[in-house]
Amino acid sequence: MFLLLYLLLVTGTYAKLTINYDSFTGAPISLEEMKIRDVENITFWCTNEIELCDPEEGKRVDGSCNNLRYPSRGAPHTPTYRLLPAIYDKDFEPRLSNSGHSLPLARFLRTSLLAEGRLPDQKYTTLATNFLVFMTADVLSVQDTVKFIIWKPYCCQPKGKTDRDCVPNKIPDDDPVHRFSNIRCLNMTRPESFQSIGCIRNDTVPERIVSATPAFDLSLLYGNSLQSLSEKGRLFKGGLLKYEVENGRIWPPSGSDRCILNQKPQETRCHNTPEDGVNNLAGINLLSIWFWRLHNFIATGLSKVNPCWNDDKLFYTARDINIAIFLQILLYELLPAYFGYDNLLKDGVLSPTPGFRDYYNEHLFPQISLEFPFVLRWFHTTQEGNMNLYDTLGCYLKKVPIVNMTLRTGFFGVDDNMDYVTQGNFRQAAAKADYIVDPDIAEVGLGPQQLATDLLTNDLAKNRLFGFQPYIKYRELCFKKSLKTFDDLLQAIDPERVELLKEVYENVEDIDLMAGIWLEKLIEGGNVPPTLYCIVVEQFLRAIASDRHWYERPNRPNAFTCEQLKEIRKATVARLLCDVGDKVTHIQRRAFYRISPNNPLCNCNNIDFVNFWAWKDPKCDNHGSQFNACHNTAKFFQDQYLKLKTVE
Repeated sequence: MFLLLYLLLVTGTYAKLTINYDSFTGAPISLEEMKIRDVENITFWCTNEIELCDPEEGKRVDGSCNNLRYPSRGAPHTPTYRLLPAIYDKDFEPRLSNSGHSLPLARFLRTSLLAEGRLPDQKYTTLATNFLVFMTADVLSVQDTVKFIIWKPYCCQPKGKTDRDCVPNKIPDDDPVHRFSNIRCLNMTRPESFQSIGCIRNDTVPERIVSATPAFDLSLLYGNSLQSLSEKGRLFKGGLLKYEVENGRIWPPSGSDRCILNQKPQETRCHNTPEDGVNNLAGINLLSIWFWRLHNFIATGLSKVNPCWNDDKLFYTARDINIAIFLQILLYELLPAYFGYDNLLKDGVLSPTPGFRDYYNEHLFPQISLEFPFVLRWFHTTQEGNMNLYDTLGCYLKKVPIVNMTLRTGFFGVDDNMDYVTQGNFRQAAAKADYIVDPDIAEVGLGPQQLATDLLTNDLAKNRLFGFQPYIKYRELCFKKSLKTFDDLLQAIDPERVELLKEVYENVEDIDLMAGIWLEKLIEGGNVPPTLYCIVVEQFLRAIASDRHWYERPNRPNAFTCEQLKEIRKATVARLLCDVGDKVTHIQRRAFYRISPNNPLCNCNNIDFVNFWAWKDPKCDNHGSQFNACHNTAKFFQDQYLKLKTVE
């Protein structure tokens, strides 16, 4: 404390005092070490420069100081943790079978265990799967995919044989699809790690490195540094994010060159935002647009409620509300749909009351487990291969292969495609969880980026590259029951699928984590495999307990009042699309579920909204206070937001 006071007196400033931390260990490093890293050109990945923590400041964009004991934890490029220790063969190559042989080829296992086909789910919409993808992208980064698509697309060529980063997936000669083609290899590279980047020695267990902050904080929108947010995000006016108006629609700013699949000259739009990952998959792209708009919707509403607030106050309050709405929809609407409300309530993920809850544990690092985003790849089996387009009357127009929409933001800006895609999200069914994968997901994967890609084969191969222990070890971790034989699997897997496992694996201990999850029976009261449920619940319990700025906490800087939290509780994905979706006037209240007699379309005017008057600051004047008694306060805020189009 005395050192801090001395530094303040000497420098006359607080915000500019910084300490350099090793991104892997979290320990401070010296100036000499910084110079070495600069010379080796690894500073960006291996070092976090952190301003001194102010216990009273709000959630930082870079995620630092979330834990005051360990300031760099929560920042980008900090390590994940493992639920179980890694297991590898020598030189950190994928583990061998129990008998010492190589495990079966990933592609062989995928085609043996999962069939290909299309069957629509009668319960969920594609909006649900798109939201899940968006959530996962918020705590990951895209460099692993970029690595084998752009940086090293040659792994199936002779050049790839001499590059250790190349780990292509071999295709057997009797493959059910490619026996009819000359394709015998699927391109893939090793995941980036602290070792491959050069942060730590290569003779240590490879640990994945990602650029996102490990908290669920919409870093996919706001970026992971104040510099990127200032340069590409903030308008520095009215608390707004930068935006463009084109053909009567509000968009994030354009100008990036990442959308390499845009069909020019018609398709030109490509978002230039703090995080380039928003131009990635179609689902990520859509949710990014909607939450980008929602920030400005919130900021515009707050500026009318509190005309005396400056840009900073408006921006950071809008950001805090935007993150809270995202989390409220995620925790209390999306997760219960798939994981079961009663299950999540029993396990402590959901609050039993609408008020505050405070589970904060300062001894927990804000981190993501390596297993958490991995097991969510199971949802590839529920990914619909086509993106259906509907008009505002609900009439089906056409379908577009979803695999052709990656890195193709420009499609959404042409004609009325954004209207049609938005309608399709809450009208189209997701694929059913039925041990069947859509042919486009299994054979095309990344569209014209690759000659052929099987996303699920990649998933199984990465299972081994990450060094995950066998499936039965995670079952034992989650359910405290020892599994010794294939017959012991009958408690979790149907008999006919246990037979499939017997045919492809020599020993029950050989089964890969992802392969086991693929074949599990779904949980009671939910629609996901139980081992996936276990790993996801563990992660969210940690996220709630380790995030000092968790939105439900009463004891945090800039905490919501009870009235404000009550308003956040009203947030739904239906209301999100009513507020910022293109031409959405009618939608089902539970938009993650399909339209049905029990979940009919209703007018947006009849769907609850977050009332920003709960954030009324008594220090501001009373301009506009007459709207407190307005019968259509939601329309008032929408009208204020839509004025952005005329301002532009």
